[in-house]
Amino acid sequence: MPTSSITRPTAASATQPSRRRDLRGITLVVVLCAQLMIVLDLTVVNVALPSIASNLHLHAPSLAWVLNAYSLTFGGLLLLGGRAGDILGRRRMFLAGVAVFTAASLAGGIATSAAWLLAARAVQGVGGAIASPAVLATIVSGFPEGRDRTRALSIFTAVMMGGASLGLVLGGMMTEWASWRWVFFINVPIGVAVILAARRVLAESARQPGRFDIVGALTSTAGMSALVYAFIRAASSGWADRLTLAALATAAALLAAFVANEAHSPQPITPLRLFADRTRSASYVARLLLVAGMFGMFFFLTQYIQEILGFSPLRAGFAFVPMTGALFAVSRLAPRLVARFGPKPLMVAGLLPVVAGMTWLTRISPGAGYLHAILGPMLLLGGGMGVTFVPLTMASLAGVRPEDSGAGSSMVNVTQQVGGALGLAILVSVFGGADKAATRHPLPGPGSPAQVHQILSHAMATSFGTAALFDLCALLVILLAIRMRLTTRAVSTTSRPGRRIGD
Repeated sequence: MPTSSITRPTAASATQPSRRRDLRGITLVVVLCAQLMIVLDLTVVNVALPSIASNLHLHAPSLAWVLNAYSLTFGGLLLLGGRAGDILGRRRMFLAGVAVFTAASLAGGIATSAAWLLAARAVQGVGGAIASPAVLATIVSGFPEGRDRTRALSIFTAVMMGGASLGLVLGGMMTEWASWRWVFFINVPIGVAVILAARRVLAESARQPGRFDIVGALTSTAGMSALVYAFIRAASSGWADRLTLAALATAAALLAAFVANEAHSPQPITPLRLFADRTRSASYVARLLLVAGMFGMFFFLTQYIQEILGFSPLRAGFAFVPMTGALFAVSRLAPRLVARFGPKPLMVAGLLPVVAGMTWLTRISPGAGYLHAILGPMLLLGGGMGVTFVPLTMASLAGVRPEDSGAGSSMVNVTQQVGGALGLAILVSVFGGADKAATRHPLPGPGSPAQVHQILSHAMATSFGTAALFDLCALLVILLAIRMRLTTRAVSTTSRPGRRIGD
């Protein structure tokens, strides 16, 4: 009897960790499916833009808003979405966000006018901002710092970075095989499946008592939107334009009011203590710079491949497969590399090929083929990003208090979305300036395809040079400011059950 009474609980207790790990893995798959859907919509429309412009009679400035309407609402409301998850429960907000995103995707697919489509894109961003913070918060709360969290973050990074380039592939496939509308329709069955699965496996988080920081939410959202609008406006109207200057002044005033409010609010949506850690703040800046270059690169490279190299939408989408493949492959190795070399050396090693790849793209020309000018940079960029973003995300989340997990995970996404929107606006402005300068010194045969392609290539190469500067600045930020407390020894010891950093 005594032996039996001892043996049975031991067997039961041995199965409990396994069951928890299984449920944790299923939960991770479900939330990452939603994150992939949200990330895909940042880039899936890129290849479809010419078809959308033709069908809905959109001009170039309006086409940029097809991308930025999503980025603005997504990035602007992420802080509020993270706070809402803390107060109302992450499961509830995750389900609500996915539902809004799915409904807006359906509305975008059936859009019959430009205004309708832009409104649907803005609402998609709202849904993504509500749902996305729960994804990283689930990883932070469900996986302790160490090997388990590093593995989860490597998958998250593959979804975030690989999903952006995968969106270009899927966008090309659906645009050529069906219609541009399917870049939105495809989200509907995925969203419904995620909602049904999440209701079964996603546990509700403990709610934190408190109130919504409405002033903080309004000033941060309006301030970031005004800042992005200022760059977008400058791209078409110049920096001396009155609306550009007014938007910059408004952004400065609103963001200053936001910081002042957060410093004195008893329950801020963004606790300023998140920025007290030097490494965490530096990781935010580095991520913003990296994504600024990457999303601008996607925008211009899809135009180069289709307009100058003459690729169809389908071929243009598949042209990004090498980048996607390299990123997925390398990011899966990141946990082992972090354990062996440590986070900071890995960030530096990953950024070197990123800078090299972006610099290589400055050599594009009308006569340069895909194999000569595009394939090599894509492999460098994919491999470098796959190495860099796992330890960079670790730096952003390490040491975040449980009560700040929603705000902390939101800041990771905020810097990414704001970086993408600002980067695209800045590179479009650089492109416009280079295009005007090249037009003033045309080649023989004005208006000929050769001249047009030469001017476009020069302007795009100049934009890639600016993106390379972004990446170089990110490298300097990491070298000078990041001091990872998570050491190689800490990573290895946390691989043993029951051990955490500091134990």
